[in-house]
Amino acid sequence: MPGQTAVLATTATIKRMADGLNEARALRVTELMRDYQNIQRRISQIQASPHSDEYHEVGYTILRQCHAEARVLLNTPYPPEMLHPPTGPNETEKRQLQRVIVDGSARRFQAQKINLKAAAAMKWINKRNSILQGQKPRNSHIPQLQQADNTLRSDLATITDSRIVNGFRSIDQQAGYWLNEDPSLQTILSWIRSQH
Repeated sequence: MPGQTAVLATTATIKRMADGLNEARALRVTELMRDYQNIQRRISQIQASPHSDEYHEVGYTILRQCHAEARVLLNTPYPPEMLHPPTGPNETEKRQLQRVIVDGSARRFQAQKINLKAAAAMKWINKRNSILQGQKPRNSHIPQLQQADNTLRSDLATITDSRIVNGFRSIDQQAGYWLNEDPSLQTILSWIRSQH
């Protein structure tokens, strides 16, 4: 029977795995890397062209820093286990996939932090443009420009590590993803420190 053959083949595959979860781990890696790529794409789309006299204004400076950080993250080499499909005994494959889940989670976390800062900077840029409407800043603009600066500082202060991790956890849970081996915030931060 064709259905019984498929069940036997699946059972044989599960028996070969260390704990039957390597397929779930591999799928989790794919989900993390897809998110990471989407976030990097969003960062690259956040663009602004300041006039020469605005170049050093806070929002433009933050946006340039975000683009530089995103480039560094993109150029950070992947651990060797991410460049080759898992091989070896099932326990080796399991450990390899677990390391890749930590690395993928760390990259997604870092990209999201950059993305949120870039979005806050872009909000500031749009507010500034709305206030000035193409004019040079005058004394009458100062209160509104200061308010925009204060809002930017407030927005940046809300971008916390725990907010990012909790946000991903909530979204991933709603999507029904397998999260049993997703790393804690502490593990992510330790991994990031170890890569520098």
